[in-house]
Amino acid sequence: MAQHFNIAVLGSGPGGYVAALKAGQMGASVACIEQHPFFGGTCLNWGCIPSKALLASAALLHDIRRAGDFGVAAGAPSFDWPAIQARKDKIVATNRNGIKSLFRGRNVTTFQGRGRLDGPGRITIAREGAAAEEITADKIILAVGSVPSRIPGWPTDPEIVCTSDEALHWKTLPKRLLIVGGGIIGCEFACMMHEYGVELTVVEMMPKFLPGLDGHLAEALVKVFDKRGIKCLVDTKVEDLQIVGGGIKARLGSGQTIEADRVLVATGRRPATGDIGLETAGLGVERGFVPVNDRMETAAAGIYCIGDANGRALLAHAASAHGVCAVENALGHAREFDEPIPGAVYTFPEIGAVGLTQEQCEAQQIPISIGAYPFTYHGKALAAGDTEGFVKVIRHRESDELLGVHILGHNATELVAIAGALLHEKIKVKDLIEIVFAHPTMSEGLHEAAEDALKMALHLPPKKVMRVQV
Repeated sequence: MAQHFNIAVLGSGPGGYVAALKAGQMGASVACIEQHPFFGGTCLNWGCIPSKALLASAALLHDIRRAGDFGVAAGAPSFDWPAIQARKDKIVATNRNGIKSLFRGRNVTTFQGRGRLDGPGRITIAREGAAAEEITADKIILAVGSVPSRIPGWPTDPEIVCTSDEALHWKTLPKRLLIVGGGIIGCEFACMMHEYGVELTVVEMMPKFLPGLDGHLAEALVKVFDKRGIKCLVDTKVEDLQIVGGGIKARLGSGQTIEADRVLVATGRRPATGDIGLETAGLGVERGFVPVNDRMETAAAGIYCIGDANGRALLAHAASAHGVCAVENALGHAREFDEPIPGAVYTFPEIGAVGLTQEQCEAQQIPISIGAYPFTYHGKALAAGDTEGFVKVIRHRESDELLGVHILGHNATELVAIAGALLHEKIKVKDLIEIVFAHPTMSEGLHEAAEDALKMALHLPPKKVMRVQV
């Protein structure tokens, strides 16, 4: 007889495992099904955690190389790529074991195998070399995540034409790397690989890098990349790519040809919703995503979908928040999810962004005023030697509500949490500037930019006002 659970979660990424833990915490009997032999999904195994481990080593190299600016004689640093990879692997393994321990503490029953819906309330679990198993559940949460997009017609050799899945676990480094895609993944890899001595070209077919983020962030980051010698091309399409002599040759729309040892395809991700039995529950998809309402409910009663698979925000922390919301609703609580989701880009300098961009406000014809504070004026940034970047604040010009905060600079991915909390509370900018920030801290930049949005900045030169005689 099939085991029965109150909640079954399909997938153990940051959405799935958090949902399972929340269900266990709330007293439900819960199952979590994972097709891979380890928990954590893309974020832990092929994304957030391994990439940040590799970036941490690269950032340390970057800082040591500029030690002379601080009066420190550090010499020319070198690095050990296998040791860097081994450190990354150890961090990933530690986190995997942490999830196992958390599951045991919340009495989450785990199943390893390919889970598939098999009608209302039923999931079959297929294992290689073993008979399929069936479980039943009152409620099912789909947390199947996403996979890297590949470009149709391109060579499929993963040793040469790679996605982030392969690139994070390279045993050796290429001498020359072509990155196709100037989004978050492409920019993080460019920043990282440059410090490891890789010759780089980043090609983006859109008019600017980091599509979807505020345009001023992308402009400023590209200037940093240009200064470091990272070649950045926008409005450029790779028309053809071939494997030639153990490397690649790419022909661009401009007619230019680029040769490299490998190519990193960083053109986004697609939902992993294929072949999970959606049709057995009467569910369809839109562009591959499973539509949900603000309670994370799908069109099928008792089935929820969270994280990348629902397409609302392809971010690990969004998936975790979705998971908590879905479980609370599945267990009889009424909760709608409409929270600001911060974005983070782990380049150096970092990017943190939350709320509306200037482009979105203009498209919606929202009357806005903008405040900006460059870190070149900032005491803590000057002292720390991290003056690249700025804080940009967007306020509603009529209601004074804080609409968006966009940060390029040291610790921006931490600073954006402050902005996210303020947006959550729908704070007025006049109230923001009454908050006392510790001095000297990078967070003061948010206060200064907010003052500037109200034309009250004290640590910026006075803005010139032209008086017209009438």
